[in-house]
Amino acid sequence: EVHVVESGGGLVQPGGSLRLSCAASGFLFSAFDMTWVRQAPGKGIEWVSDISSGGGRTSYVDSVKGRFTISRDNAKNTLYLQMNSLKTEDTASYHCAIGRVTMPRVADLRGQGTQVTVSS
Repeated sequence: EVHVVESGGGLVQPGGSLRLSCAASGFLFSAFDMTWVRQAPGKGIEWVSDISSGGGRTSYVDSVKGRFTISRDNAKNTLYLQMNSLKTEDTASYHCAIGRVTMPRVADLRGQGTQVTVSS
């Protein structure tokens, strides 16, 4: 059974940092591109970043470029999102998705997500 578990969220002040993790199981993780998406309260699901299966290609939404870094460890079946210089507008539930998902839907959210709250 395909399973993803996101973790690492929390409450952080503006300008702070967090590192999110997505532990995957039930599929050949190393063969798939992976994506981070987020959903803020009352808003739609937004694509944040994606990474190729081998990690050699990454993409970011303009609003996080230069602040967020996506990476993966295929030996550990884990996807990461390093978030620096966090802003209040980054507050959202963050989810990982399997594949390169640039137009995410609810069906792409397999895990519970991890809540990131940026507030002073």
